Amino acid sequence: MIILDNISKRFRDGTKALQQVSLEVEPGEFVYLKGKSGSGKSTLLKVLFGQEKVNQGQVLVSDFMVTSLKENRIHELRRKMGFVFQDYQLLQYKTVYENIAYVLEVTNYPEDEIRSRVVDALELVGLKHKVFDFPRDCSGGEQQRIAIARAIVHDPLILLADEPTGNLDPHTGYGILKLLHKINQTGTTVIMATHDQSLVDKMPSRVIELENGYLAKDRSKDHTMLILSSRMGEQYVI
Repeated sequence: MIILDNISKRFRDGTKALQQVSLEVEPGEFVYLKGKSGSGKSTLLKVLFGQEKVNQGQVLVSDFMVTSLKENRIHELRRKMGFVFQDYQLLQYKTVYENIAYVLEVTNYPEDEIRSRVVDALELVGLKHKVFDFPRDCSGGEQQRIAIARAIVHDPLILLADEPTGNLDPHTGYGILKLLHKINQTGTTVIMATHDQSLVDKMPSRVIELENGYLAKDRSKDHTMLILSSRMGEQYVI
């Protein structure tokens, strides 16, 4: 469960990244987060991940009240989440296996479980044969699949993806989208930021659209529009 209750985020230079946003995401949903560059998509994902603090409102992710979570507990929140970046952010001096295993090593998983989880994650994304390669030996699409494997290797409840197809050609991007939907079908909640309407049209799901930091639209798969009030949990359907 994710609940944003009337949140606003303003940066030090005065930029208003999010303004009075309220919404709920149920466990197991697939949500597209749409909007032009600068609309607040990345900021919203960072707020959910505990990377940015809001100036107003409440943020609930799973059983964590993020807005009042102490810095020394942020790692507990992130253990329930995975994050996929547009630019992959792989360690170029580590192999594919080592890039993915690193996530588990820093949280002290036993070596045999690390090995099993990494292999399973690579099998899910279709790259088991790349286990000993380096990122430089992989295409852009393959690097993004590696990044996705890294994000899901610890079985997160929630997967956040920030423009994961932005650097890819349409065919490769569609493959990444299908992979994210496949992961969603295992029960993982997926929130994917994108500006590409063609991808949304190919695999329809709920669409939350931001405009200048405001929640402009919230459409379910069947195009019913949800208008959410600023009070947590209350919503109207039109």
